[in-house]
Amino acid sequence: MTQSVELLLDPVSEAVVRDEWLALRDAGLPTEQRAQTGTSHRPHITLFAGPEILPEVDRALSRALSDLDLECQLGALMLFGPHRDRFVLVHQVVPTTGMLEVQSSVARLCGADGSSNFAPGRWSPHVTVARRLPREQVPDVLSVLDGAVAVGHPVQVTSCRRWDGAAKTTWLL
Repeated sequence: MTQSVELLLDPVSEAVVRDEWLALRDAGLPTEQRAQTGTSHRPHITLFAGPEILPEVDRALSRALSDLDLECQLGALMLFGPHRDRFVLVHQVVPTTGMLEVQSSVARLCGADGSSNFAPGRWSPHVTVARRLPREQVPDVLSVLDGAVAVGHPVQVTSCRRWDGAAKTTWLL
């Protein structure tokens, strides 16, 4: 099951992304908004994902990420895919040099494969807006999000969490 290390958005930025999720839900379109809301399902920027993160790596991550103070910007909407004729809609994240350095450090600590999307220099930072988006609904989704305030929104990142997909739990690092 997937294990990941994720940057959390500041409360205002999180609300901006959640507003997009809700707008898509209200329009009956695919969205990251879940029927059951909870603290584990939040907008985030994944620094690393893989099948395993060892306990000693967790301890090293906690030390390396204890004093986060990063800035970035939510960028344009982009599509990843298609995979099985469906797309993932994301906001590109425009990172700072500091954010790129943090991600490279996390990738090294977690043992990212050099050819993976999380290897240093190969990472595409983003915040997911909708998954499993059928090709024919792309124009509708873009119409709903036209003029979205999230594009260009500045983000402050001061916390990072771990996700354990097997246990379906999160905790702050």
